[in-house]
Amino acid sequence: MLFDFFRRKKVVEEKAPEPFVEETIVVDEGAVEFLEPEPEETDFVERLTKGLARTRSKFVSTLRGFEGEILHDEGIDKLEALLVEADLGIRISDRLVSEIRNKFLGRQLIQKELTDFLEQSIKSIICSGDISSSELTKPLHVILVAGVNGAGKTTTIGKLAYQYHKKGHSVIIAAADTFRAAAIEQLEVWGKRVGVDVIKSTIGADAAACVFDAIKAAKARGRDILIVDTAGRLHTKFNLMEELKKIHRIIGREIPGAPHETLLVIDAVTGQNGLSQAKTFREAFPVTDLVLTKLDGTAKGGIVVSIREETGLPVKYIGVGEKIYDLQVFDPDRFAAALFEE
Repeated sequence: MLFDFFRRKKVVEEKAPEPFVEETIVVDEGAVEFLEPEPEETDFVERLTKGLARTRSKFVSTLRGFEGEILHDEGIDKLEALLVEADLGIRISDRLVSEIRNKFLGRQLIQKELTDFLEQSIKSIICSGDISSSELTKPLHVILVAGVNGAGKTTTIGKLAYQYHKKGHSVIIAAADTFRAAAIEQLEVWGKRVGVDVIKSTIGADAAACVFDAIKAAKARGRDILIVDTAGRLHTKFNLMEELKKIHRIIGREIPGAPHETLLVIDAVTGQNGLSQAKTFREAFPVTDLVLTKLDGTAKGGIVVSIREETGLPVKYIGVGEKIYDLQVFDPDRFAAALFEE
């Protein structure tokens, strides 16, 4: 335990890292392995709709029960409970309920009218604020990926590498989660699977030094995109957050203006705890975009709306399944529709 403390303390020192990469996993970029044919665009819509099935079923079944009914206070309370259970959050739920009360109280309800109102209200929330950029910085675009263990961070990196590689970009991955052997091994598999190089180091080594060496390798090999994995960390652990800040500074020192994207990966199943994570990470360093994973495994899809509203951060990607193409670019219109359409 004492040794671990001093090892972690050493990691956050501002000393310039020495290049030390133990091994580079180099693959043939033309040899993409084990990939299934990608679905058509209509299939992406269907997969999103299917992924949000658990959230949608609660919305639709509850709203269907209001058809032809006169909306009284009891119905208002029922609607509020529905919104809170979907993890829209207290503030958003209160606001929507207030608007529903002003618009529909005492009226005979038509389900479609109430559904359309909620869909448009949610769409307006997730469309407001900052907009995620899709522009790549030349000559090297750096993407830093952070998040707690179990959020789907490493899998997200593999899927991102696949998407960029498929579009013709040359990608390199820095396996800088030096505290977890499984993370490095997982990225090695992804590298071979999608046809990109992986820079890795030994377990327990300086993560910032791995990133430093990956930047050198990316420049030397003329890569377009560098994706940096980082150790999964609890957002409440000070020393680990300090290490992440150091990685951020090393990247900025070697490539002015980088990282160009800092993605925070959040497991949607964690609900409001995910909101707490987003706020804490954002206080520690500049997060540019959010990735919400495992939306297919929760009835709390409203967390996308809550995090968007509370943090102002754009949601860039959402995960709606385990397939390699189930990491989708976030489309607010499509998402809002998928929450309610029967």
